[in-house]
Amino acid sequence: MESKFEFQLRLQEFIELVRAENNMRAITYARKHLAQWGSTHLKELQRVMATLAFKSNTECSTYKALFEPKQWYFLVDQFKQEFCKLYGMTLEPLLNIFLQAGLSALKTPFCYDDDCTKEDPLSQESFRKLALPLPFSKQHHSKLVCYITKELMDTENPPLVLPNGYVYSTKALEDMARRNNGKITCPRTGLVCSYTDLVKAYIS
Repeated sequence: MESKFEFQLRLQEFIELVRAENNMRAITYARKHLAQWGSTHLKELQRVMATLAFKSNTECSTYKALFEPKQWYFLVDQFKQEFCKLYGMTLEPLLNIFLQAGLSALKTPFCYDDDCTKEDPLSQESFRKLALPLPFSKQHHSKLVCYITKELMDTENPPLVLPNGYVYSTKALEDMARRNNGKITCPRTGLVCSYTDLVKAYIS
């Protein structure tokens, strides 16, 4: 596997010697560890070798960047990438990838409402944060799940709308009316109405 990581690390070690104003050691180090890269990375070598003429606090932008401590952060990221490439691993944990794939299929604007059902994974704050950068699910057909029974509402179990606008399945509301002398109590707002006040909704 071809990799520039060793070369980049050697360059940074050279720069650290220059930063410490130990130029003679830096030159010796370059002869021993950098000369072999001359045929393939000459321009980068020339740029780094020029740091011998500057102090680490130089204001010359071309060389100031080479002395930035963040160069080490770049090397850390580069090491992680090379390690993962070598062992066929992904930089992103597989668990995160699988979770994001699942959450992107479930994510809808309703998931972020305060009355989102507790059975929805996206009712949990940790999952909401993970799904935040993901696109909403592209659902071409509406799928409504009853808040009471957790069952799908469809043509066989159509949704019924209460006067307050909340929607529940026919099965759930018929059962509630049967047990309460034809009265319906909205489980989310406490509104009480008659079963005859309900209006059938149509799913498109």
